[in-house]
Amino acid sequence: MSQLLASSPESLKEIGLPRRDWILMISLSLLTLVALVCAMELVARRVIPESGAIFPACIVMNDPSAGLQGIPNSSCWEQAPEGQLTEYRFNRCGDRAGTECGPKSPGTYRIVLAGSSFGFGFNVNRERTFPALLPTELSAETGRKIELYNESMAGRFPAQVKRRFGDVLAANPDMILWEITPEDVEFLSADRLPHHRELSTTKVIPIMKSILPVLTFVRQHALGWYDHIAIMLRHILYENENQDQYVTSFLMNGDNSAGFVKAEFSPSWQGHLKEFDSCAADIESQAKAAGILFAAVLLPNRAQAAMISMSDWPAGYDPYKLDHELRSIIESHGGIYIDILPGYRTIANAEQYYFPVDGHPDARGHAIISRLVARELTRGAIPALRTVVPPQFAQGQGK
Repeated sequence: MSQLLASSPESLKEIGLPRRDWILMISLSLLTLVALVCAMELVARRVIPESGAIFPACIVMNDPSAGLQGIPNSSCWEQAPEGQLTEYRFNRCGDRAGTECGPKSPGTYRIVLAGSSFGFGFNVNRERTFPALLPTELSAETGRKIELYNESMAGRFPAQVKRRFGDVLAANPDMILWEITPEDVEFLSADRLPHHRELSTTKVIPIMKSILPVLTFVRQHALGWYDHIAIMLRHILYENENQDQYVTSFLMNGDNSAGFVKAEFSPSWQGHLKEFDSCAADIESQAKAAGILFAAVLLPNRAQAAMISMSDWPAGYDPYKLDHELRSIIESHGGIYIDILPGYRTIANAEQYYFPVDGHPDARGHAIISRLVARELTRGAIPALRTVVPPQFAQGQGK
């Protein structure tokens, strides 16, 4: 025994471990890893609710030319990973409008909203979305009876809006409002949307940073139930990053997803704008031919809102760049551009009003959008929506 203990390290290496022990060690390591992942999954399922499909069962996705469509006279519920239990209810025209499609009531000024998932109110119950809140705010400001009919749909990018613009006109609008997001300009059509996009992370807990790529790979190629863990870890990482870290992380994506906030657009983004210009020209010409007032508004994504809220960003970037380009495009074809981005300057930590991983505005974010859009719509560019001066104030001014 003493001779064995006195043996040199070289002799121990020669002895080595039996094959059985190696197999046992590897098996124990794998079992430990499985146990760890299962424990994380159990915790994640408590923190992150079961989300089911990406889109609810009452939305059809099998028509590439028309994009996603609501099933007429249907309703369903979805528990989004980061949101509350959400109801999607569609009228007989397949719209999440909160009212039946058909003629407007006499004396009503009708706005028809076109666009994609921000206007649709993805992951938010309809009564708390900006399309539901906006008519009330406008009615209070203008003294008129105003309604908003919502024609927007998740995944309805500009190419699909153009194809389905006849439905927008058929809703008998007094005004058409087109909500645009940076993704709408980048992808133009739903078939260009990538299946998966990751945001970079900086200054994160090392073990989390190393686990995320593994979970992502496993999720994409093997077991879908790892979604819970991946979403939980991303939610923790993104929600706990401060504003500066979050913006830095977003900009690390380069032209892949942050190209629209660069001070000088890359050739690919110049191409996106050229295609968007052509699509916008077609849409606006249809509105003009029908004699309908047309307006458009850019709704910022989470990182863009954060940059504007900070009032500071790295050299070579400009969160207003896309806003200026879209104003030029919309106005060149005769439309009215509604600019709400400056309103985010006074909103501290504006990114907190979006779902951290999903990226859509939450109910609080929709309330902000409604307030900013109402303010810009009633400033005088649209005569029918000018703010009414209260009678007492008008009398005081005349004295």
